Amino acid sequence: VDITSDDLDNQLSEWQHYYNWERPHSAHKGKTPMEKYFDIANETPFSDEVMSNYDIKNERVQDANYKLDLEIARLKLCL
Repeated sequence: VDITSDDLDNQLSEWQHYYNWERPHSAHKGKTPMEKYFDIANETPFSDEVMSNYDIKNERVQDANYKLDLEIARLKLCL
């Protein structure tokens, strides 16, 4: 069976639509990803609002090593 790239694109588009709009996900408590998206969309700030509230002096620099970062955070709590 010969499958053209157009056929494959169409099949992938159908799967993506099904996966995001129709298929319930246990991670979203039975909602589809799009239902979850619309649930939280009104609570999610736009980047301009985030940037207007951003103050670099109040931000903690995190180490890329998660275990090391946790240890540093624990040590700082002891100070």
